[in-house]
Amino acid sequence: MAIRVLIGKLGLDGHDVGAKVVSRALMERGFEVIYTGLRKSPEEIARIALQEDVDAVGVSILSGAHLPLLERLAAVLREQGLGDKLWLAGGVIPREDRERVRELGFAGVFPTGSDFDAIAAFIRENVR
Repeated sequence: MAIRVLIGKLGLDGHDVGAKVVSRALMERGFEVIYTGLRKSPEEIARIALQEDVDAVGVSILSGAHLPLLERLAAVLREQGLGDKLWLAGGVIPREDRERVRELGFAGVFPTGSDFDAIAAFIRENVR
């Protein structure tokens, strides 16, 4: 059975090429990918993750508002009982913020330009 991964665009960020490219790359590597589309709130991401019964929740952020958005998303995911899922964050996440993102519960942090095979391997190794 394929690992189910949600890829979402969190917040008002309107740039989704990277999220679509990562979604396609994961599909080509055997994952089932649910792409949420643009401008989703943390609550919408959590609702879709629950409805789709995903194994991993990945979000792409390019807006620079990654810390407050990921803090809210982490809280909502936990509230909705999704704390046991693998959480991933990607996009423009400055090096100095990556440890804080991991502390929030996002085990995988993949900045722009990350290797697709590395992302896929990380997901396979860490899905619970």
